[in-house]
Amino acid sequence: MTTKKLDTKMLDKILEKMVKTVNHSKSEIFHIGEQSRQEYESLSEELKDIKVKVKHVIDEGDKLDIHMRFARKRLSEVSSHFKSYSEDEIRDAYEKAHAIQMELSVFRQKEKQLRDRRDELERRLLGLTETIERAEHLVGQISVVLNYLNSDLRQMGALLEDAQQKQEFGLKIIEAQEEERRKLSREIHDGPAQMLANVMLRSQLIDKVFREKGNEDGFKEIKDLRKMVRSALYEVRRIIYDLRPMALDDLGLIPTLKKYLSTIEEYNSDTKISFIYIGSDKRIPTKFETALFRMIQEAVQNALKHAEAKEIKVKLEITRSHVIVVVKDNGKGFDIREKKDNSFGLIGMRERVELLEGHLTIDSSIGNGTIIMIQVPIEK
Repeated sequence: MTTKKLDTKMLDKILEKMVKTVNHSKSEIFHIGEQSRQEYESLSEELKDIKVKVKHVIDEGDKLDIHMRFARKRLSEVSSHFKSYSEDEIRDAYEKAHAIQMELSVFRQKEKQLRDRRDELERRLLGLTETIERAEHLVGQISVVLNYLNSDLRQMGALLEDAQQKQEFGLKIIEAQEEERRKLSREIHDGPAQMLANVMLRSQLIDKVFREKGNEDGFKEIKDLRKMVRSALYEVRRIIYDLRPMALDDLGLIPTLKKYLSTIEEYNSDTKISFIYIGSDKRIPTKFETALFRMIQEAVQNALKHAEAKEIKVKLEITRSHVIVVVKDNGKGFDIREKKDNSFGLIGMRERVELLEGHLTIDSSIGNGTIIMIQVPIEK
């Protein structure tokens, strides 16, 4: 059996076309996202105005309802003592009751129209939110793909001796992309998507709270709603940051890690995260910085989400020949002998370490936390 070698120049041309196509797709998706964002802002302003009008109509309707009760009472008195009132008084009582009834009917109809419009706007805003999030998610994923196409795949293409090796590495990249997609999908579903769904539910209750409990409780609900929106916005920004922190290219691994861990600790206020660095401040090759950052990021996120740790310690040491990373947490741990089908994070970490010709060890048991140690040799 023989392996047919492919023309590497032809592969480079195909790669150029892929990069061009992906860039165009990214621009289109970004344009869709921006259009949706503009429409969202416009509809949000209209929704605010509608809610004010709804409240005004409800208040006026309630006032008319009170007048209507008085008019009916007056009409009942006139009807009961018909002979005691003049014809003009009787006519006046009937006309006032009828006029108030008609005016109240108009207000109720107007209230229904405003409520229907409000509900329609809220549904459209929910749909636009999903569109914006999907667009941002796709743009982020496309950026990851472009990064692979423009850097990793090109660099490896120059080193691979034949097409077979290049194909195998390409498959690994595709698998890594799919894992990143699954991870981001889970994070968006469990984070911003759930929060925004709760925001929509809470927003529907605010009008009811204003009517039934008054302004004080209503404004309290609005305050809580703002907190939920801020949390959702933070989650979206964190996910965008996770895709590719700009500081990693500009400042290097150490400052980026400090900032990242500090931000994560601030958001997870009930968890203490400490960072210890040993060694010089020299930069190491970009591929090492990127891989080490991703592995530390994955280990910390696992400790927060799955282990529910209250204390996480990250130690990084750079020597002349190696980089050593230790991530230790006091979470609930797990049985390392038990194989899990969905343990994509650990699989990704192992693959990154193998590509760097390093070594990964995991020490964990149920109830005793987890220690992850990464050793990677540095190229001369």
